[in-house]
Amino acid sequence: MTSTVPALGTRTAEGSALQAVLLDMDGTLVDTEGFWWDVEVEVFASLGHTLDESWRHVVVGGPMTRSAGFLIEATGADITLDELSVLLNDGFEKRIGAALPLMPGAGRLLAELHEYEIPTALVSASHRRIIDRVLTSLGAHHFRLTVAGDEVPRTKPHPDPYLAAAAGLGADPARCAVIEDTATGVAAAEAAGCHVVAVPSVAPIQPALRRTVVGSLEEVDLPFLQGLMTEMR
Repeated sequence: MTSTVPALGTRTAEGSALQAVLLDMDGTLVDTEGFWWDVEVEVFASLGHTLDESWRHVVVGGPMTRSAGFLIEATGADITLDELSVLLNDGFEKRIGAALPLMPGAGRLLAELHEYEIPTALVSASHRRIIDRVLTSLGAHHFRLTVAGDEVPRTKPHPDPYLAAAAGLGADPARCAVIEDTATGVAAAEAAGCHVVAVPSVAPIQPALRRTVVGSLEEVDLPFLQGLMTEMR
């Protein structure tokens, strides 16, 4: 995508400038939502249980406490939440290896935000140990701040992670653009008062007030995100 990027100070109305971009990780920037499901299937198979494919839409995008808790209850597996969390994180780390496939347009968008010095944060429900591994593929230099799911009192779908990211960047949540791929993440961002760009990965997401739905990150660039702030007036 080629575009002409307005100057950072450009405002179409008082207070209308984009102040920060906050991005989800799994399924939004890196193509890993399928990895998590594969690991969940493998772990539960080792426990003697088969996961129903329809459960995938239930667990996608949520914090591990919710997704793992649901799967334990649904299968009746004899394992604690803490034990299962360790197995899932271990399995995911083994699967991702040294490099991860980026979602289409992710690398270009991150490079553009970095070039124009847009305050950018990575906001994920994944634990810190996972984020730090994934950053080797995304490039830690692209983010001024990262927020992990095990570092906030309540993670997605609660607004806490996005409120923490906005505060850490010194930004007004209402002037932040959030990019998410799941309904859980969208709910968190909207509860924080942010404008959301949804790029659905597993389940459909419908457009709504302060929510724009696109087919891929190939449709998103800095002028697009700046335009969202103008539309909110």
